This record gives sequence, structure tokens and C-alpha cells, in this order.
Amino acid sequence: MKIPSSSQRTEAVASQGWALRSGDAPAAQPTGLVSSKTSPTSEFLVNLDQRSCAERRVKRLKRSVWASGGLHSLPCPGHRPGVPWFVTLTYENPDGWHADHISAATERFRRWCRRHGHPCRYTWVGEIQPGRAIRTGKEVVHYHLLAWLPRDVVMPKWDVARGRRLAFWPQGMSNTQRAKAGVGYLMKYLSKLGEFSRFPKGLRLYGIGGLNAAARGIRTWLNLPEWAKRTFGVGDLVRKSGRIVVRATGEILNSPYLVLLLPGALIVRAIAPIPDSFHSGPYSTYPLMLDAQ
Repeated sequence: MKIPSSSQRTEAVASQGWALRSGDAPAAQPTGLVSSKTSPTSEFLVNLDQRSCAERRVKRLKRSVWASGGLHSLPCPGHRPGVPWFVTLTYENPDGWHADHISAATERFRRWCRRHGHPCRYTWVGEIQPGRAIRTGKEVVHYHLLAWLPRDVVMPKWDVARGRRLAFWPQGMSNTQRAKAGVGYLMKYLSKLGEFSRFPKGLRLYGIGGLNAAARGIRTWLNLPEWAKRTFGVGDLVRKSGRIVVRATGEILNSPYLVLLLPGALIVRAIAPIPDSFHSGPYSTYPLMLDAQ
């Protein structure tokens, strides 16, 4: 199958009326274009209550964490795959949480990796301790981190200083072990996260470090809206100031959906056809893979 170029896909998008403003009437689909699976009159409701918003936030988190696990596990050229290490970080003082603690800890870990010549690849997720939340009603945070190190390297204990090296995590305790299931360890904790919709203000639910440019492109593509992913491949689009822009032409893509605000909810209505996908996922659209064909 011949995969259309970025500019050809942009022209197809514009021809199908995706650039409609909210006040315009839906345009008829020109002859010869891909058939639409979504009727222009179809609509759905999006709840804006706290629990629904938290569940959508957790859903995006799961997608990013799962993708990062697969991308981090890919070996560097000429090297064997790294070994995943699972680290749990807890607070000595249950009320001692601060938003920048985890970023300071990963920065110390990054400096340690750089000093020893190791690639610094990690993914972490924040969790509300469920037992304590039920007993006390307080949102006590702790973190689970997965990091990939070379096979002959042992992960240092994050709460212990050694020599001139400061503790990565001076706020409390850490538990470190080799991870047999890789990213499956993190997904186990994420399966419980949606049960708790009360997160402390400023809490980041996850963080990812060490992805190369190719992996970052795939992760960015996976987080695009479905309507954009159906027509554009990895590296074709970029987000700028909240808008989705075609990298090759600078054109701004408008959503094929009209959003109506209601008290506590949104009505999302399709106002233009949604085409069939031209690919079978991010790896089938990655530029280097296309060049090799």
C-alpha cells in the first residue's frame, strides 16, 4: 500500500471539512474520499465531575506509562537490553509531601548515571496509599519508579548516602529490587489509581525520562486525538500553544468536533467525517521505517 505524504494527507483533511469553524454547516463529503465511520450528527456526553476527570487523567497516564515501558526496553544499537529495577519511595512524615521532591530525586539519579556513564532511563508514577486514605481520609503520596540499567550495574539504595554521593531520596525510605515483570509492576499500581479521585494540588501522576528523539516522537503520536492519528503518522504533527500543527506546512488542524458547554458536562458533536486509518499503529508510520521501504 502506498502511504500518502504529509502534504497529501493535509489536503485530504482540508477537503473533508475538518477546518470548519463551530458556526459553519458541515460540508458534503467530496466524491472519491475515504468513507466516514462517524456520522456528522453523532454526539456524546463528557462529564466534568471530579471523579470522571480523574479517571480520564488516569487513562492518559496508563497509555503513556505502558508506551514508555516498551520504548525504554528497546536495546541501544550494539548493546543488550537493560535490566529494569523497581524502586518504591515513601515518606517518613506522612504530611511531608511536596511537589518537587520526586523531580529532585530523579535529577540526583540522572547525575549519578551521567557520572558513571550509564544511560538514564526511567518511568515513575505517584500513588495515593489506599489503606491510609480509607482510614484517615488523607491523600498520602508515595512513588513507584522503574529504571533500566546495564546488566552488570546494581541500583543504589535511594535513601542511603555513600561517600560523596547524597541520598537520592532524603525524605524517607526506599525499597529496591530487580523487576521481573518490567512495566507490569507499574501497571499493577495504576490499576488501583482510578479508585481515588482526590489528588493533592500540584501532584504530577507520572514522569518519564531518557527517551531518545525517536521514542519521544512515538509517545507524542500516541497522545494525539484519534481523529489526528487516523490521517497523520509519527513526526507529522506538533503541538503549539494548544493547537495541532502540520510540521511540514505549518497548517493548523481544527478538530472535526464541535464542543458545547453545559453545567457540569460537555456535549461533543461530530461536524465532519472521520476517515478510516491509513496505517496500523505508530511503528508502521515511523519515518525511518518508511524510508527503508
